[in-house]
Amino acid sequence: MPKLTRRGLIGSTGGLLGLAACSEDSLPASDRRITVSADDRPGYPGSCSFDHGVASGDPLSDRVILWTHVTPDQAFPDVSIPVSYGVFKDKAMTQPVAYNQGFALAARDYTIKVDVDGLEPGTEYFFRFEAKTVAGSVRSLHGRTKTTHLRGDAPVRFAIVSCANWPFGFFHVYDDIAKTTDLDAIIHLGDYYYEYGIGGYGATVGQAIGRTHEPPLEIITLGDYRLRHAQYKSDPALQAAHAAAPWLCTWDDHESANNSYRTGAQNHNPEANEGNWSDRKQAAIQAYLEWMPVRDPEPGRARESIYRRFDFGDVASVMCLDSRLTGRSDEISWAGTIAGLDPALVPDKAAETMAEVADPTRTMLGAVQEAWLGTQLAESVQSGKTWQVLANQVMLARVKLPDFHQTLTPQQISAQDNQRVRGLFDFSQLGLPTNLDAWDGFPAARDRLYDSAKTAGARLITLTGDTHTAWANTLRDSNGQQSGVEFGCSSVTSPGFGAYVQDVDDLGDQFSDANPEIDWNDPMNSGWTLVTLAKDEVKADYRKVSDVKIPTYSAADLASFVTQRTETSLTPLARVGD
Repeated sequence: MPKLTRRGLIGSTGGLLGLAACSEDSLPASDRRITVSADDRPGYPGSCSFDHGVASGDPLSDRVILWTHVTPDQAFPDVSIPVSYGVFKDKAMTQPVAYNQGFALAARDYTIKVDVDGLEPGTEYFFRFEAKTVAGSVRSLHGRTKTTHLRGDAPVRFAIVSCANWPFGFFHVYDDIAKTTDLDAIIHLGDYYYEYGIGGYGATVGQAIGRTHEPPLEIITLGDYRLRHAQYKSDPALQAAHAAAPWLCTWDDHESANNSYRTGAQNHNPEANEGNWSDRKQAAIQAYLEWMPVRDPEPGRARESIYRRFDFGDVASVMCLDSRLTGRSDEISWAGTIAGLDPALVPDKAAETMAEVADPTRTMLGAVQEAWLGTQLAESVQSGKTWQVLANQVMLARVKLPDFHQTLTPQQISAQDNQRVRGLFDFSQLGLPTNLDAWDGFPAARDRLYDSAKTAGARLITLTGDTHTAWANTLRDSNGQQSGVEFGCSSVTSPGFGAYVQDVDDLGDQFSDANPEIDWNDPMNSGWTLVTLAKDEVKADYRKVSDVKIPTYSAADLASFVTQRTETSLTPLARVGD
C-alpha cells in the first residue's frame, strides 16, 4: 500500500495545516446536512454541508489536488470547521491509501485544497471529504481522480471544454462529459463563468428560462467573485463533471472581465465606480485560486502566473497558458477604431490599425512566459514526448470573414435582422482579421511562438476555446509552412456566430472556404471535444448537445479529425470518413 500522506489542508494563507496522519476509522454515514442548536457547542458548526461538490485537478505522477467547499451554519460566523479527506483505491471506498485532516476557514471562503502526495503513477483513485459538527459527521459526495503515467505510450483521453454562461442555458455539455468513462483529464480553456450582472450578456434568455446571475450586479469585489463561483458550482451537471476526472484549468477573460489584458479590460470602467483594475484583477485571481482545483503558483511567482506544464507518460506534454493577465498588451479592437467611421475613411484607418497590430513589441504571453514556453517545448521534445500540447484560450489560426456580399444571396442579406451581423457586411469585403482579441491581433507574438516550436522540433497540438464555435485547423506560419494543428471546441452555453445569422446553413463552409488554415467550422452547436492522443496519432471527436435552453437534452457525434505523426513533424488534419 502507498504511504499514508502527511500533507494537510491548504488554509487561509495558502500554507499547509498538517495534522498527524492516521488511517480512516469507520465513520458513520450521514446526510449532507446536519443541524443542531447554536447553543450546543459555541465555536464549532451546528451544521454544515457540501453544496458545491468535490473536484480534483493538476494531476502529476505522484500527486493531485483535491478540492471542496464547506457551507457553514450562518449562526456560527468565522468558525473553523474541522474537515478530513480520504483517498481510496476503489469506488466502494474500502481500500484507503491516504487520510488527513485540517480546517476550513472563513479567510479562504471555507474552500479546501489538498495537495495529496505519495500516490502511484497512472492510477485511478476515489476520494471524499468529511466535516465534523456537534451532531456528528457530514460526508461529501465522492469523486474520481487519476495520476499521470510517468513513462510509456498509453493513450491519453481529454475532454476539452470552454465558455459556460449561466443565463444562456443549462449545462448539458458538462453532463455529457460526466457520462464519458476513462478520461485522463478534463481541460477547461476558460470562461468558466461570466462576470456580467442580470442585465448583461445573456440576460434575456436567462430571464426566460429562470437562470439569472448571482450576485445580480456585475462582479467586481472579492466577495462578488466568490459568490459567482459558488453559483456556478451549485449546478449538478458541473458538479458531476468535476467529480468524474481531474481538471486542467486556465482562465480566459470573463473570469476577470471581458477582453482583459495585463493593465485593464474592455469591461472595466473606473469612471463607472468600478475601482482600480489591479484591485479587481487580484480579487478575481484570489477567488479563482480558492474555488478551482488548481495548484497555486510557486513561491516567488506572481499570483497571476498560472501557466504550467503536465506530462502524460511519453505521449504528451500539456502546457497550460495564460494569455490574459500575465503579459498581454493593451487591447486593439475594430470596435474602437473603425466603428461608426465614415465608410470612405475606413480603409485608411484599417491600414493604420493593422500597422499598430503588427508592432513586434506587442505580446500575448509576455516575455517571461514566452521564454518559459520555449524552454518547456524543448524539454518535452528532448525527454521523448511525442506531442506538445498547448491549452490555449484564443484562436491561433488566421481567421477572416467570408465576403458576405459574394457568399450570401440578396434574400439572405435582407433576412439578417441582427445589427451586429449587418454591420459586418461591408467589413467582410476588406479581407482583414476578424478578431483582434485573438492571436490575429498579435501576429509577431504568434510568429515567435511558431519559431519556438520549430526550434524545439515540437509536434504542436493546440486546444482552443473562446469562440463558441467548433474548429479544425491546420496551422501555418507566415511562410505558409505547417506549424501544427488546432482543435477549437465549441461552448457549454454561450452562442456562436451562427446563432445570430439567419437562414445561412452553409456558414461554416463559407468560413473554411475563405480561410486556408480552416479545414472545418461548426458555428451552430454547443458542445465539447474528446481528444485522444496516442503514440502515432491524435484524434479529435467533436460532440454536440441539443437545445441548451430546455432542461432535457440529447447528444451526438458531430465530426472527427486526425493528424498522424511523421518522423519529424505531423500531417495536416484529415476528416475521418472522407
